[in-house]
Parts: sequence; C-alpha cells; structure tokens
Amino acid sequence: MKMPVYFVSHGGGPWPWISEWDAMYAKLHESLVEMPGQLPERPKAILMVSAHWISRDELQVMTNPQPSMFYDYYGFPEHTYKVQYSAPGSPDLAQEVRGLLEKQGFKVSEDAERGFDHGAFVPLAVAFPEADIPVVQLSIEKHYDPDYHIRMGQALASLRDQGVLIIASGLSFHNMRMFNAQGTQPSRDFDAWLQETMTQSSPDVRAENLRQWEQAPAARICHQYEDHLIPLMVAVGAAYDDPAVAVYHDQAALGAVTAASFKLG
Repeated sequence: MKMPVYFVSHGGGPWPWISEWDAMYAKLHESLVEMPGQLPERPKAILMVSAHWISRDELQVMTNPQPSMFYDYYGFPEHTYKVQYSAPGSPDLAQEVRGLLEKQGFKVSEDAERGFDHGAFVPLAVAFPEADIPVVQLSIEKHYDPDYHIRMGQALASLRDQGVLIIASGLSFHNMRMFNAQGTQPSRDFDAWLQETMTQSSPDVRAENLRQWEQAPAARICHQYEDHLIPLMVAVGAAYDDPAVAVYHDQAALGAVTAASFKLG
C-alpha cells in the first residue's frame, strides 16, 4: 500500500530526553506518537531527509548497515550524548535511492560513515521507539534551491509504493535568535501563509508558492537560513498531487513561536 509522506518540525536539540521540557513539547510528542497509527501498514523502511545533513555540489546517501550516532548539538546535559537509536541501515535502499536520483540527473555519492543526526533520531525515537525499521538518511543540497529539492522528492516518489516511509525533518520556524517573544508574531504570519499553501492550494500552486517562499510574510525573519525549510520541498515533491493536513500545530512551540508538521497523502 502507498505510504504517505511527512514533513516534521523536529523541535530543539535532544528534547525527548530533557524532562523539564516535557510540557513544552507535549503537542509535538503526541503528534509523533500518533504517526504509526496513521500509516496503512508497517513501513518496510524509512527514508529520512534531515535539515542537519547538508552536502555541497551533490547529494549524499547513508550506506552503513548499522549507523552510529551523530550528536550534533551543544551545551546539553551529559546523558543526552549517550542516547542510542539502534535502527539498522539498508544498503539496498541506499542503492535504490541513488539510482532513482541519478536517473533524473542528480549527482549522488555514498557515505558509509554517516551516523543518525538529531534531525533524524529525535523524531524517530518518539514515533518508532523500537528502532527495528531500517532507516536511510539522505542529505539536502547547500544551494537550498527549492525547485531542485521539489524535483528531488519527485524522483523518490516511487518508493512510497514499495512501503518506504519518507520523512522530511526540519522546522517550519527556525531563527535561533528569535525562539522568544520576538518571534511570536513573525512565526504566526509565516505559518498562516504556510497553512494556506500546504492545505488549501492546488498541487501546482502549492509547489509554485514554495518555489517563491521568500515572498511569504516574514519569510526571511522566520528562516534567516532556509536549511530547516528545504526538507519540506522534498516532501511536497514526493507527494506532489496529494492533499496535505497539519498533524502538528503549536502556537507556543519552544515557549513562544508557531510551528507545524504536515502529512501528505
């Protein structure tokens, strides 16, 4: 059965392992826990496109059959650097991902050393805590071209028919200096545009709006650098014709800003 595609706002750092943040992240936690129940069947594998893996002049795909951990956050409690997410990799899926992308003209290389970054293991540990579904990570490209990443998603769309769950992980608001009251109104303004674009627009209008995302209200305030928005483009490409619904929406994310996650298909 055909899998949906998700864009998840993955939250800040290793939040599931910081008990003081439980209340602040309750809505995000609930949305991730509910993810398996929204699927038509258990995924055969997961393809994770994380904002925290950025390559230049090519895409990179993880090929390690037993990926390690990559603790790409700083200043958190010591125990958060001992978190383990022991899901296996899938060299076979990695090869298929590379083939699909290269067939459409994308340059792709393999990385046998890459470990799970927190854009991947944080949402996965909440949604699929058993860590028994193979996971492959795929990078985004440093130029952050929206059309490139929409086409990237389109190249991968056939994986959905094979039982592969595609999850794009970023944040719908990501300005490290404005996770506070300064970010409250800009995040709401951008979110209103994003909700309309994702859930009320035709597929072609949705894609075009995302190509022109910098024209959205408060766009460059909410995304000074668009690394955390670009995974959304991949998700939209992979489910180009499918309707989207917001499966997470919080107007007090990280205490003060609005953030959202979407399910397509």
